[in-house]
Parts: sequence; structure tokens; C-alpha cells
Amino acid sequence: MIKRILVPVDFSAPSMQALDYAIDFGKPFNPEFVVIFVVELAYYADPSGLTDTAGMVLNELERFGHEQLGRLAANLSKRHVTARTVLQIGTPSYVIVEMAKRLSADLIIMSTHGRTGLSHLLIGSVAEKVVRSATCPVLTVRGEGPSRRPSRPRAGGRRRPARHRTAERRPTRDCGQATSGHRSKPRRDRA
Repeated sequence: MIKRILVPVDFSAPSMQALDYAIDFGKPFNPEFVVIFVVELAYYADPSGLTDTAGMVLNELERFGHEQLGRLAANLSKRHVTARTVLQIGTPSYVIVEMAKRLSADLIIMSTHGRTGLSHLLIGSVAEKVVRSATCPVLTVRGEGPSRRPSRPRAGGRRRPARHRTAERRPTRDCGQATSGHRSKPRRDRA
């Protein structure tokens, strides 16, 4: 039985989609939803030392978080969803996992941003870290960005056919000799 679902948000479109998914997913169980926003600590160097840049940024992020969580709570209340909102400061993946333990959450439902390659390497994936270290089940919802939206029907209700790339035979250089780009397997004689 699912009694409590933790839903981390950063107010991006994918995290709001994950919240909607969580609400739909939880309807049969009528759970309590705990929506958490984590303000990540960031350290900024101020060469002059005259201003408290990090403190100003942190205060602004907290103000933003409280404001957005208030709007979200009002929206959820209108939808008759039992939810509470929480703002925490720290490393998002760590805070989410610890909050799930502290609340005895039965499930975490969160979005992924679908980053790959270098951006995934540099920025990392909060969802991946939570999946690896959470003690309760984690359901990840891949957000739909502009590049992932399904194609729209054209006039007449037909969808545009998918374009398939065919392998082109381009000349390549191999050990100084031009080849067709196609490797043939040695032929075996059948006995």
C-alpha cells in the first residue's frame, strides 16, 4: 500500500510533468504527496570581498522557492490533492534521499531531464544519484522537451512518415587505398 509519495521539483516543465504523473499514479491509493524543492548551495568568489554574493543568491533562491511552492500548494488544493510542500537547502540528491528516509516515503517519483554526453558528465544527474542511493522505490519520468514531442498530424489527419536514413556507400581510405566502404565476409565453401 502506498501511503506517501515524495515528488522532488525544480519548477521546470519536466518536473511539473512528473508531479502530474505522480498525482495520476497515486489516485487509486489516495496517498499524501510531499513536494520538495531543494535549493542547492553554490559558492561564488567575490574578489573584492565587499558583498556577500553567495548569501544574496541563496536568499533569492529561497524566496523564489517559497513563492513557487506556495503557488503549487494552492494549485494542488484546488485539485483536491492532499499535499505538503517542503523547501530544503543542500545537495539535491542527498537531501531527497534523506527526506525519503525521514518521512518513510513509500515511493519517489521524479523527472529526468534526458541529458546525455558531456552535459550529463558535467552537470550529473540528480535522478540517477537518487535511484542509486534511495532505500525506497524510485520511479523516473522522462520529461518531454521540444525535441521529444510527437509529430503533429498534417491536413487530412495523416502523420508525416518517418524519414529513414539509408546507408550510403562513401569511399573511405584504408591503409592508403580507396575502398567502397563495404566489407565483405570471406566466403566459405560448403561441404
